[in-house]
Amino acid sequence: MTRFAVVGHVEWIEFGRFSHVPEPGEIIDATEWFSEAAGSAAVVAVQLAKLSGDVDFFTALGDDWRGRAARERLEALGVRVHAAPRDAMQRWGFVHLDDDGERTISIVGERHVPHGADDVPWERIDGADAVFVSGGDHAAMQQARRGRLLVATPRAVDTLAGIQLDALVGSGKDRLEQVDPETLDPPPKLIITTAGKEGGTWHGAEQREGRFEAAELPGPLVDEYGAGDTFAAGVTYGLGRGWDPDRTLAFAARAGAANLTGRGPYEGQLTSAES
Repeated sequence: MTRFAVVGHVEWIEFGRFSHVPEPGEIIDATEWFSEAAGSAAVVAVQLAKLSGDVDFFTALGDDWRGRAARERLEALGVRVHAAPRDAMQRWGFVHLDDDGERTISIVGERHVPHGADDVPWERIDGADAVFVSGGDHAAMQQARRGRLLVATPRAVDTLAGIQLDALVGSGKDRLEQVDPETLDPPPKLIITTAGKEGGTWHGAEQREGRFEAAELPGPLVDEYGAGDTFAAGVTYGLGRGWDPDRTLAFAARAGAANLTGRGPYEGQLTSAES
């Protein structure tokens, strides 16, 4: 069985569905609302758990009710959570979901990420086929490198200096994920840049490169929250399985498209039977 690990952060998210994002000073009523443990690392961990059934998630959680609720929810979704406690409020946010499926996100509080010195069972990463990271201090990134393959979001690169990445997966449309590959040392073996409905591109070693197409949605669009992170989980899963870039990216595109057809980050995610 293929094993995976994820290193990164969690956000407790309150979702509300509205006809539109309110204008300044406007008051509108939600037609639906729900709460969820989310954030990029959490979304990746849950999708990998659904695909493989074998995921260790290394994170840090605040010592309030949101932190406890996040842990309980992720464990209920099949993720083994190894969380270092933080004497602080759990980071949380609010997401407006509009009638077009777009999500608008507001975040409150400090981003809690794991540290290499945290008392968590880092040795469980040994033997993992692939590890995804969204954040952590440099020592945590070194622990993550204990896996066979290391995949990261561009938002984690500040603490990855000197650590070899097997793949860097980011959005070409998100200003927070714009990274000059020339500044990365050592350079990632594979760089994947998504472009939404236009698919995306990949660049690998020895001047290899290619494009990939977005997958067709298997049903009506519900909302866009978590689609990009689910795509990254698909990349991590495919590379961990030993697939080549073309097969990996076709699967990741299908995973991201499926996510768009479910409510919130998890309802539309693929399962092992669909991999």
